[in-house]
Amino acid sequence: MSNITQVVNLVEDKLKTLLENYTFLKEENELLLQKVTVLENQLVKEKQEIISIEKKYQLLKIAKTIEGSNKDTRETKLKINALIREIDACIVQLSE
Repeated sequence: MSNITQVVNLVEDKLKTLLENYTFLKEENELLLQKVTVLENQLVKEKQEIISIEKKYQLLKIAKTIEGSNKDTRETKLKINALIREIDACIVQLSE
């Protein structure tokens, strides 16, 4: 009978340890999921900020070219032509 009691006690101890580990891992997993969510949100914001900065940079390059700078004139002309084509397409759509 003593042997059975020891086995039961051993199983209970292992079960308690297992439950403690499960609880700990569950809490750690929740924390990690929260961190992942925060980091994903931060990544989205930073990507949007990069896109915004790139657009501002392109506009600045165009402004500098129009201002009289000789750098990037070809690129600015191409951009202006693309904008004109886009405006023309919008006018065509509006006239339909």
